[in-house]
Amino acid sequence: MIGLVARELRLAVGGGAATLPLIFFLLVATLFPFAVGPDGPLLARTGGGALWMAALLAALLPIDRLVEPDLASGTLDQLALRGISEEMIAIAKLAGNWLSFGPLLMLAAFPAAALMGLPEEVLWRLELGLLVGTPGLAALTLGVAAITASLRRSGALAGLLMLPLAVPLLIFGAGLVERGNENGALQLLAAASLLLVAGAPFAAGAAIRAGRE
Repeated sequence: MIGLVARELRLAVGGGAATLPLIFFLLVATLFPFAVGPDGPLLARTGGGALWMAALLAALLPIDRLVEPDLASGTLDQLALRGISEEMIAIAKLAGNWLSFGPLLMLAAFPAAALMGLPEEVLWRLELGLLVGTPGLAALTLGVAAITASLRRSGALAGLLMLPLAVPLLIFGAGLVERGNENGALQLLAAASLLLVAGAPFAAGAAIRAGRE
C-alpha cells in the first residue's frame, strides 16, 4: 500500500501535475480582487466562498491522470495479476491524490487569504474547512475519474459529473468560512466528506474492474 501511494506521489510530482492545482488556486485568489474591486468589506465577505470554489475547480485538474493512463498502459492489469484488488488500488490513488494537492492548497490559503483581505478568524475557519473537505474532493475526483476513464473525451464529461456532486462540500465549506459553525456547518462538511471518502474506493474499484474488462 505504501509503495502504491508513493508511486502516485512520484507520478504527480514528476509530471508537474501537483503544482497545477496550486497555481490555479493562487491565480483565482490574485484575480478575484480585480473583479470585485477595491471594496474591502465586500471582498472579505465573498473571498472565502471564492476560495472554496477555486479549491473545487483545482481538484478537477488532475482528473485525467488518475486512472486513464494506468488503464491504457496495462498497469492496472499487472497490479491485478499480483493479487492487488481494485479497491486497494483506489485507496492508494485516493491517498496519493489528496497528498499531492490537499496540503498544498492549505498552505496556499495563507497568501490567498491575505490577497482577499480575510480576517484571521476567517482564515482559520477556511483552513479547518479545507482540512476536512479536501479529502472529500479528492475522493470525488477519483470516483469520477474511474467512471469516465474508458470513455472518449472524458475530461468535459468528468467536470459535468463532478461539479453537481460537489455542491454539498461547497455549500458547507463556504458556510463554515462565512458564518462559522452555525447550523453545524463543520459537522455537515465532515459527514459529506467522510461519506465520499468511504464510498469512493468501492465505486472506483468497480469502475476500474469494468474498464479492464
